[in-house]
Amino acid sequence: MSVESSRAGVNDPEGLAWVVLVYRVPTEPGSKRVAVWRELKRMGALYLQQCVCLLPGRPEILDELERVTAKIAAMEGEYTLLDVPHLRPGDSERMIAAFRELRDKEYAEIVEECETKFVKEIEFEHFRQNYTYGEAEEIRQDLDKIKRWFASVVARDWFGAERRGEVERWIARCEDLLAEFEDAVYRHGGDDGPPMRQPDAVAPHAIDGLRRLPARQPRAASEEGIG
Repeated sequence: MSVESSRAGVNDPEGLAWVVLVYRVPTEPGSKRVAVWRELKRMGALYLQQCVCLLPGRPEILDELERVTAKIAAMEGEYTLLDVPHLRPGDSERMIAAFRELRDKEYAEIVEECETKFVKEIEFEHFRQNYTYGEAEEIRQDLDKIKRWFASVVARDWFGAERRGEVERWIARCEDLLAEFEDAVYRHGGDDGPPMRQPDAVAPHAIDGLRRLPARQPRAASEEGIG
């Protein structure tokens, strides 16, 4: 069955219509099987068993499936797409819960990345006072990677997993920590060298002493070297 015929069978792409993909690819080389599995996991597929996965029948997902099934065919594999306009209430709730659990596991991995790597990295750089622009830029790139990772999970979080808000709070915290580190880099001069030394405070009695000194008289012309 082609993806186009599967598209026609979706009654409510914004609701709870589903599509099931059953496929088979050659066992060798193993990289082909892994490539298909990786693509489907990236899309957010729920594997019901080996080489059988479930996805919501959303238009953008069907577009992605068209590309994946073309790869399967190019690998001399086989596939079948099954339209499921709706599931029984109990099964639907169970599948939605399973999708939410998948996304929560992914959100948990992002939280771990923030907590055990990003935060610890900033703490370590503070500890060794490595206040350079290059280090700040590297940490900024790490945070950008985390944000892209989070965005990719959100894109396949169709049913609102619980831990999404937790990740948002962690990313906000990481932003604050990075801003503090960048401020420390600026205050320490970064790669431009040490900050300008602030003038020492002058004691009031010293100022009074300067005021009591006689005014300096201008030199004679001969003393200035003007002949």
